[in-house]
Amino acid sequence: QVQLVESGGGLVQAGGSLRLSCAASGGTISRYVMGWFRQAPGKEREFVAALSWSGGALYYADSVKGRFTVSRDNAKNTVYLQMNSLKPEDTAVYYCAARTAPAHAVAVTRPSSYDYWGQGTQVTVSS
Repeated sequence: QVQLVESGGGLVQAGGSLRLSCAASGGTISRYVMGWFRQAPGKEREFVAALSWSGGALYYADSVKGRFTVSRDNAKNTVYLQMNSLKPEDTAVYYCAARTAPAHAVAVTRPSSYDYWGQGTQVTVSS
């Protein structure tokens, strides 16, 4: 019922910035959780950041804390991932995901906690 579409990926040099967008349609997500994950070739899907839509709580992986910021636009039903000070190890396909039920903090870091996924957008950071 919910469709998620990521955009904003691309190629950037180390130290640069990108802002990813995730637009939701076909349903409402305002009371629950939106997450960002990434997956590099040969690696498991990795938690990046999450936002509790109604409560405003933010969650970040240690690897991105202080560099990435997740935010939302309620009117546009869109979440963003602002990525600054990018490093080559940030290179991955980035996915947004939606959970349609409340979640404990530990659950927001697990891919299995999410019900809907976007198609992914490639982020490549060159040295």
